[in-house]
Amino acid sequence: MATDRSRRRSITVAAGVSALLVVLYITGGVVSGLRGTANLVVAPFSWAIDAVAKPIGHMLSGSVNYSDVVAQNQKLRYQLGQAQLRANEGWALARQLQEMTTSLNVPFIGSLPTVSAQVTAISPTNFAATIDISKGRDNGVLVGMPVVANGGLIGAVVATTPHGATVRLITDVNSSIGVTYGTSSTSLVISGEGVNNGLGATAVPLNTSLNPGTLLFTDGLSGALFPPGIPVATVSRVTLTPGAATFNLSLKPVADLAHVMYLDVVLWEPST
Repeated sequence: MATDRSRRRSITVAAGVSALLVVLYITGGVVSGLRGTANLVVAPFSWAIDAVAKPIGHMLSGSVNYSDVVAQNQKLRYQLGQAQLRANEGWALARQLQEMTTSLNVPFIGSLPTVSAQVTAISPTNFAATIDISKGRDNGVLVGMPVVANGGLIGAVVATTPHGATVRLITDVNSSIGVTYGTSSTSLVISGEGVNNGLGATAVPLNTSLNPGTLLFTDGLSGALFPPGIPVATVSRVTLTPGAATFNLSLKPVADLAHVMYLDVVLWEPST
């Protein structure tokens, strides 16, 4: 019996305590105070977390935005580079077309047949000046044939292979060309003076009427290395020594030898 009373008392006390706690919670009593105390304790930590987390959040957001800007800039640079590449390719094609048109427009060749070729290698030194081209014996190219480009004579073939040839430029120190000018019957021999020095003529008689700007072209005399009428050079300077019976000429090639990409080999030999 004592045990049953003790069990009933414990149950009654527990039920009472539970009821009291429910009443206190509903009326905002002690439990509310405890809940407020807990909030006061937690609040400083919550503020500290917010104070730290918010700047980090902004920083992370800034990093993401900055990365986006970098990526966009890289994309724009790539697109700009592609556009510039296309523009350069267009310019190069236009330049090639212009050079091909210029080299093919050779009215001074007349009815002589030609073979068009492309420069494959350039081998200039202080004295020697040669280029390699893409056509050779299999295309009818032979040693001694004239080569024209950019509106004038640029040289002559000095070596051939079945599929290529070497051209000695008119500025090479071993190059000599018989020329004349205007309606004159006077002929001169002009020689190359090196890659960067153009051409020259020495011991020109004083009675020869030549002035800066005068155009010289191949004379085509019997046995000459070149057919007549091909523009070669213009007079750039006349050097007269007082008391001398002759004067010297400095000459500039008509053709721009520094920018030859396409050319024509004139299928002409001195014996023809």
